[in-house]
Amino acid sequence: MTRRLILWLTAATILYWLAAAGFGVHVMRGEFDEVFDTTLQETAQRLLPLLNTANVERDDSLNLPHREEYLTYQLRTGDGRVLLRSHDAPAAAFTAPLEPGFHDTPNYRIYTEADTAQGLFLQVADPLDHRREAAAEGSFTLILPMLLLAPLSIIAIWFIVWRALAPIAVLRDEIGRRDGTNLAALAPGKIPPELKGIVASVDRLLERLRAALAAEREFAANSAHELRTPIAGALAQTQRLLAELPEGSARKRAFQIEASLSALGRLAEKLLQLARAEAGIGSSADEVDLLPVVRLVVSDFQRSQPSSGRLHLADSGGAELICRVDVDAFAMALRNLIENALLHGDGGEVRISFAPPGTISVVNGGKIVPAHKLQGLRQRFKRGETTGDGSGLGLAIAEMLVRQMGWRLELLSPASGRRDGFEARLIVGKNL
Repeated sequence: MTRRLILWLTAATILYWLAAAGFGVHVMRGEFDEVFDTTLQETAQRLLPLLNTANVERDDSLNLPHREEYLTYQLRTGDGRVLLRSHDAPAAAFTAPLEPGFHDTPNYRIYTEADTAQGLFLQVADPLDHRREAAAEGSFTLILPMLLLAPLSIIAIWFIVWRALAPIAVLRDEIGRRDGTNLAALAPGKIPPELKGIVASVDRLLERLRAALAAEREFAANSAHELRTPIAGALAQTQRLLAELPEGSARKRAFQIEASLSALGRLAEKLLQLARAEAGIGSSADEVDLLPVVRLVVSDFQRSQPSSGRLHLADSGGAELICRVDVDAFAMALRNLIENALLHGDGGEVRISFAPPGTISVVNGGKIVPAHKLQGLRQRFKRGETTGDGSGLGLAIAEMLVRQMGWRLELLSPASGRRDGFEARLIVGKNL
């Protein structure tokens, strides 16, 4: 908008200048013609009495000293014969009629003065080229400063527009910093009165959005938290019932209930994680080395998961990954990526590796995920073509936390260096 405004203002200013210059040139040419005509008339009126005292029977023009003349004259008789002429006047008579007043020819503007007593006519001619040259020089003198001032006017307009729109840029940046984790009221500092209405409207919108999101997060968190105890109790009772039931259809239905309750428990846990992620826990003011956190998460999986033998951590030894992120948020994102690899892989090895200066990769085997479906896996409750258990929230939670940390999550299929498989790659913010 700023660039267009500067261009339009500059173009309008230049057009106004050109219109004013054109009008000035038109008026100036009219004034020039009036001055030249007055000079032409006065010259003829002063010169005619002087020439009457000369010998009009002889052409004395050849005896006059030569000098450049702007005005030339011919003294003619009533029958058109030239009695006397100035040095630069043509030998042939002017084509103007022998009548008092002004007359234009292709090359001259001629004024005729008559001496009726002597029967003589004096015609004084002014070359039109002389008038055109004077008008051109005057026009150039009028337009030249305009051409020189045009670049300065562009700079001046740019500075004025920049100063005038600076509060809008500040307000835009303040609004741009608002997202799901930052819904604070705007604080743009000094703003023009014209923008205060916008600030007030945006603040009211942010307030309503804060209230709506807070209610949604509180509901999700409370619901998931309240569901954990009854789900755990129902699961325990179902498992006890399985131990007591004999083989048969009732035992099969009990197994199905157990599987459903386990899936419901995992979903409640994911909803709790999602509520925490939406609360904006990703960033932190303290620096921390994240590689020990990676080792801790992997060892926790190896202790608690039956599929722990599939996990392989390519330890980087004494390497470090120092970042300003929340440890819990990073651990939660990494756990979701590892769970996703264990659940939806082909049952083979899941490899976690670190590549300096700041890339953490989680790779599992499996079929290639088509490119058009790859980005859709980041959406909530979006699942790929898999038979593994899962809520469809793991990658969505990881994506949200990674974005809050200022990092980037890349999903690749096939995995790098392989012909199949899936790779989730965390890229630290300073390496984007």
